[in-house]
Amino acid sequence: MKTAIIFPGQGAQSAGMGLDLYEVSPVAKRLFEEANRILGFDLADLCFHGPAEKLEQTDIQQPAIFVTSVATYEAFLERGGKRESFAFAGGLSLGEYTALYAAGSFDFQTGLVLVRRRGELMQEAARMSAGAMASLIGAEAAEAEALCAEAREGAVLAPANLNCPGQVVISGTATAVSRAVGLAEARGWKAVRLAVAGAFHSPLMQPAAEGLGRMLEASRIEAPRIPVIRNVDAAYHADPADIRRGLAAQLTSPVLWQRDVERMIADGAERFIEFGPGRVLTGLMRKINRGVECVNVSTAAGIAAAAAN
Repeated sequence: MKTAIIFPGQGAQSAGMGLDLYEVSPVAKRLFEEANRILGFDLADLCFHGPAEKLEQTDIQQPAIFVTSVATYEAFLERGGKRESFAFAGGLSLGEYTALYAAGSFDFQTGLVLVRRRGELMQEAARMSAGAMASLIGAEAAEAEALCAEAREGAVLAPANLNCPGQVVISGTATAVSRAVGLAEARGWKAVRLAVAGAFHSPLMQPAAEGLGRMLEASRIEAPRIPVIRNVDAAYHADPADIRRGLAAQLTSPVLWQRDVERMIADGAERFIEFGPGRVLTGLMRKINRGVECVNVSTAAGIAAAAAN
């Protein structure tokens, strides 16, 4: 059976995440302590105790989820899990960095520094523009694109996350998103405004993409040891230059998560394991393809069960 390893993105965080791992896993404890040293502040305490409003800041949330996800994955290996058991890797937005780490494209410090700076750049770009995001429940990709075209009126507005059938997130200027929400509700869809700092995965993130691109060029990156799916086009990363292009483009391009999962299934993935806080990707899988097994591993007990199988 071919198994894919997948990692969550922003929104998966919660106060208390990783604490049980820290208490029972030497490798998880080491990673949280190393993260504190690299970042120069107590990220572990924020993960374990919050407050929630601090964890929701883009520049804190991204390294927090990355470190917790890596710690969960490495604790699984510590308990006897095998790297060789995974045929594919993928992650939603931020999670793509964790997938590349798991595939050997960069080490822990490189990945952590990248996601920390990515969060800072996205936060800075958000402050430069009045952006917003909203989730459209009941809309398919083509319908969401048509809605954006109608509501755009010369402003920035586009689909940002194609997560699963019937769920599309749109992103753009706050006024354009407000128009789109009104039109969506008139069509009978549920529109939920997201509590985010700005218009992520839209052209309004171009300043962040440029800054991240420069940092990626200066970072040591290797070709992945297993296929890692790209968010921007549902193809696989090939080499370091390809990884740099894909990660920079991801900030201004829609995340094609449904297509990512469907591509891995088409290529033989029969089982998915989600490592990291929350159960976001496991929930999306039920809507993408209920016939494919997806297991969430986010606690010490879950790691023990997964490593035994």
